[in-house]
Amino acid sequence: MAATDSRLGRAVRDALGEDSALAQALPGFRPRPAQQRLAVAVADAFERREVLLAEAGTGTGKTYAYLVPALLSGMKTIVSTGTRALQDQLYLRDLPRVRDALGIGLKTALLKGRANYLCRYRMEQAKGEPRFTSREQISQFQRVVAWSGRTRSGDMAELESLAEDSPLLPLVTSTADNCLGTECPFWSECFVVQARQRAQAADLVVVNHHLLLADLALKQEGFGEILPGAQAFIVDEAHQLPELAAQFFGEGLGARPLVELARDAVSECKEVPGALAAVQEPARALEAATRALRAAMDNLPLRGTAWRALDEVDIEPAFHALVQSLTALREVVAPLRQAAPGFDACHVRAQDQLGRLQRWLGEEGETGETGSGSLSDGVCLASQKTVPESEPDTVSVDPVSVHWYELTPRGFRLQRTPLDVAAPLRAHREASNAAWVFTSATLAVAGRFDHVAQRLGVEHARELLEPSPFDWDRQALCYLPKGLPEPASRDFGMALLESLRPVLEASGGRAFLLFASHRALREAAEALQGGPWPLFVQGSEPRHVLLQRFRESGNGVLLGTASFREGVDVAGDALSVVVIDKLPFAAPDDPVFEARLDAIRRAGGNPFRDEQLPQAVIALKQGAGRLIRTETDRGVLVLCDPRLLGKTYGRTFLESLPPLPITREVKDVQAFFADN
Repeated sequence: MAATDSRLGRAVRDALGEDSALAQALPGFRPRPAQQRLAVAVADAFERREVLLAEAGTGTGKTYAYLVPALLSGMKTIVSTGTRALQDQLYLRDLPRVRDALGIGLKTALLKGRANYLCRYRMEQAKGEPRFTSREQISQFQRVVAWSGRTRSGDMAELESLAEDSPLLPLVTSTADNCLGTECPFWSECFVVQARQRAQAADLVVVNHHLLLADLALKQEGFGEILPGAQAFIVDEAHQLPELAAQFFGEGLGARPLVELARDAVSECKEVPGALAAVQEPARALEAATRALRAAMDNLPLRGTAWRALDEVDIEPAFHALVQSLTALREVVAPLRQAAPGFDACHVRAQDQLGRLQRWLGEEGETGETGSGSLSDGVCLASQKTVPESEPDTVSVDPVSVHWYELTPRGFRLQRTPLDVAAPLRAHREASNAAWVFTSATLAVAGRFDHVAQRLGVEHARELLEPSPFDWDRQALCYLPKGLPEPASRDFGMALLESLRPVLEASGGRAFLLFASHRALREAAEALQGGPWPLFVQGSEPRHVLLQRFRESGNGVLLGTASFREGVDVAGDALSVVVIDKLPFAAPDDPVFEARLDAIRRAGGNPFRDEQLPQAVIALKQGAGRLIRTETDRGVLVLCDPRLLGKTYGRTFLESLPPLPITREVKDVQAFFADN
């Protein structure tokens, strides 16, 4: 893509040059041609209000490349990152450095979803409640109360001792469902309102994809008054957006919100004399019905379609009971709505969750009342439009939904997910009249953006592909072991470990072993137990603790699954080997993925070529990207799947990776580390 010589483009290029303010203010900064090209492309997209698709390999300096034009443009800009951890890193570390170096006094703000902020009302409601299951929870709650008196932002991330999945969090934070809004007695002190006000006044706002999509999907997270004013959007880690968008343009219902509704209804009774006598029994019935439904689903696979769940004779009555108990609680709290704002909120939540349940069951009529037919009569898993004969090369997936469930040890999730999000993403993007920059280290497949463009609903865009600038011939090696059986073979796991032992001996550990399944991970952990290297196994400790211990060990071997393929940054000697056991094709038991493939097939497309292969290529690129993080890193990427050379599609994977030298000889790996 040829860059234009616009005013902003020239300013951006100068700001990232050799004698720039950044070069003088930031230790270790040096001009990077790839970074300058990316920054100019972002500047052009800003000035033209266009869409840019940009893949920037590790080492390009992607973050500075989009922050510089965002700050110099003076345009109201939303920057969205993949996770809250990346959001904090961007806002607390990268953004202040660039802003201060440029000497620009633009206002910036950090905004997260409301569930990340302390809710004073719910904290007060939780005092004295018999909801705490241990002394540790009571102690943690007391720390929250003490912290609430000194925090300025109310961001729960300030409490580092509180785990992200702590059961205490739902008791002291709000959701869009249970927030009382302007009726809340703590409205004037609300941390969500204050964060929104700061974002409204800011020139650059850092959000994450969940918050961005929640607002686009009109699921108010306290951000709805800011997006319409944005002139530019930068979506980092953009490869994650389509899958996340499918969640937000659908809707779900879980066991936990149902139980929380029942308990919140009881909590409100202390504010209204006589209410407990009416509310307590329907609330207990809702909790019991929720647990009974989970028990009835106990023999089902962990994930499956609604058809599978509703086909079991023992489950249909449990769904009936849940519908009836939700209806009963809604009716009981209706007369109490004027007595307390909390009861009004409970009534709205009961109505909303009843509607979600009925829509999932496919039985909601115009009035929202339950139909008289069988629960399984009306469930629509998916319907696809076939492609007209005059357009044989066009793949068109109708944006209908698949109804599916997922089980956890003590809960469930009922979900409606659209099969295709391209149309709503395109509609929201066009309505914004803003510039949109989609960037990631892994957007392209074999040098082309076709797949991600189709999934994002992008029809016309500028494209930029900037490979990683590392010296791959010197810094890295790709090893494809000989003689491994097919991945489906029973002997594959043990053969893989045998082929890896000389690699780990040569490297002295210092390795990530990434597995396609938890079963393979467990088998490897058992086989490697007691070896010469410290072993760190996913699930044995919280992820951040595991990574920190791995870094500190100096020679550890970490065993993980898909979650360690991205968002993990271990630079330096601690990580010198990344092993990927199998090509990361999506699990066949994913009901949404299965329905999407079927829709492509019905529309005349090729599910493998159009969906399975591109998704797997991007996932492999993410895993391989863990290896070389800086100009001084050296390491070996070990790809153990013989299909890379035995199948014609293997070339697509290899062509999508950085240009690493490839070997099939373990002696080359040994020589590589001997030269280290």
